[in-house]
Amino acid sequence: MPALSKIELEKFLPHGSAMCLLSSVEHWDGSSITCWTSTHREEKNPLRRHGMLEMLSGLEYAAQAMGIHVGLTQNISEHNVSVGYLGAIRDTQVYRPTFQEIVEDLTIEATLLLEQHLSFIYTFSIKAGKDVLLQGRASIFIQGPEAIS
Repeated sequence: MPALSKIELEKFLPHGSAMCLLSSVEHWDGSSITCWTSTHREEKNPLRRHGMLEMLSGLEYAAQAMGIHVGLTQNISEHNVSVGYLGAIRDTQVYRPTFQEIVEDLTIEATLLLEQHLSFIYTFSIKAGKDVLLQGRASIFIQGPEAIS
């Protein structure tokens, strides 16, 4: 499928534009997504605390990739008021404590393992070049507009 820009990605996320951490989608299909970003180097990254961006902040990067994938494959757009929630996080491996010394752009990959009525389980990884920085498995849940009151 075609690459998507940051502006196109924002419609799949409930956050404001400053919180959209992904810069582009490089590839996606029915079972996976590959995203790119350099926002880990930005001083104004909204996840930075006391000048540091902890590696566990990468979970938000992965969650955004998964949420965008669900939006692309399930036809959830800015016209749909559905809300997504990050569920369980399992088998997480962290290979660096922070993003501080990572000068390369990040590649975020997520692969769908299971889908069951607005519930999704993915494996994910965040890489800088060939180095894996963070990987694991996570579930996300979408609350449909009929359930929002």
